[in-house]
Amino acid sequence: MMYTPEQLRRREASRWTRVQIILAPIQFVAFIISFALVIRYLMTGEGYWITTISIWIKIALIWALTITGMLWEHDMFDHYFMAREFFWEDLGNLIAIITHNLYFVARWMGADTQTVMWVMVFAYVTYLFNAGQFLARGIRSARQRRALATRAISVGTSTQD
Repeated sequence: MMYTPEQLRRREASRWTRVQIILAPIQFVAFIISFALVIRYLMTGEGYWITTISIWIKIALIWALTITGMLWEHDMFDHYFMAREFFWEDLGNLIAIITHNLYFVARWMGADTQTVMWVMVFAYVTYLFNAGQFLARGIRSARQRRALATRAISVGTSTQD
């Protein structure tokens, strides 16, 4: 069992669940656009500013999802980060957010634009792994909720007989 019945109740009651459901696909679209722009820049050298703006947007979104995710995790598990039940997803997120922020380190250190863009390619690969973790967990969670709902309906039907 992925979530206890109490955790499922807390999940449904948390306003951060809805925020995450809204922000996650927005971040994924921003990722696709930014990744395409980064690759275009690496191939052609064109579009530096639009690519840079897309990177800033993607970094802002990963921070927004991390912060709201920490609030969600507190609602669920009474820990803001690295709850035992969410350890691997949090570790993946930590790696992704660190690699995204390497953009600022690379800029601060005076790295050339090609190097900065390669840093973002690496960051975006870590994001894909992390997004995959959350997608897999979301699918398992939906299956669990569907199974519990089906079980509740069958129990309710059998008690009415």
